[in-house]
Amino acid sequence: MKFIAVPNHTQSNRHSRQACHAFTLVELLVVIAIIGILAGLLLPAIQQAREAARRSSCANNIMQLGLANHHYEFNMERLPSGVINPDGPIRSEPTGQHVSWVVQVLPYIEQTTAYKKFDQKAGAYSSVNQSVREHGIALLRCPSNPNFARKGPRPTDYYGCSNSTEAPISEENNGLLFLNSKIRFRDMIDGSSHTILLGEGISINGLGWVSGTRASLRTTVGMDPPTTYAQVVAASVPTSVPPVVDTLKVGGFGSYHFGGGNFAIADGSVRFLASQMDKQVFQNLGNRADEELPTAELW
Repeated sequence: MKFIAVPNHTQSNRHSRQACHAFTLVELLVVIAIIGILAGLLLPAIQQAREAARRSSCANNIMQLGLANHHYEFNMERLPSGVINPDGPIRSEPTGQHVSWVVQVLPYIEQTTAYKKFDQKAGAYSSVNQSVREHGIALLRCPSNPNFARKGPRPTDYYGCSNSTEAPISEENNGLLFLNSKIRFRDMIDGSSHTILLGEGISINGLGWVSGTRASLRTTVGMDPPTTYAQVVAASVPTSVPPVVDTLKVGGFGSYHFGGGNFAIADGSVRFLASQMDKQVFQNLGNRADEELPTAELW
């Protein structure tokens, strides 16, 4: 009997499959290049998603502050004073009582302990108020602000609107929060839905959120562009010769978000206003009684 040798197809197929699993150098380089391109396309999208989340969180912060002002108005039948001080105009320097609107709404943002520890009669810069002055409140900080590590008076990224144009903080301002102000909703001739209550601002070296100066109040004279981390660090470094600063100047709003900033409107809503919006329209929104027709396209 003659036996015929049958080739082992199973073993030969196994070897062929093993040979097919290997990559050549060219194929490996192509795969690496594709992964690099995909990563390059994906990273900007991730950064934009993170910034969108930070902007949303910022809008929530300013909405909570706006609601705190509304709760204050409900109990006191008026909005808080932008700053409490015996006389004016207010200078942005550590002299005076200068109790800010933030101090007055502390009980409405779950900061009752800080409110009780703060001696308003002693003033914002008194040594008895140092612990409160250096108390950091997360609600007052924009998540996009890179300058979180800070000692001394704690700043805020949200400011009350004192006037529509550049003017010292005084009792003659046409905004909602200014010197010894006691604004009611009936005083908003233009309507609460067309009047800015609070807005974002950029502050590096200030007197802290307890101070009712430009450290917590601004005007709608303009909107500063976003500040980069390098600019924040450079401006935070003390110099041997301090710059000459006009202490009566208040300045405009600003934002760490590109394209505009979050603003709390007096009716309780929060709007993202573009930094390139018409200057006159922006100033009209800061005036509670300019009696100008509102621009519907804003909303």
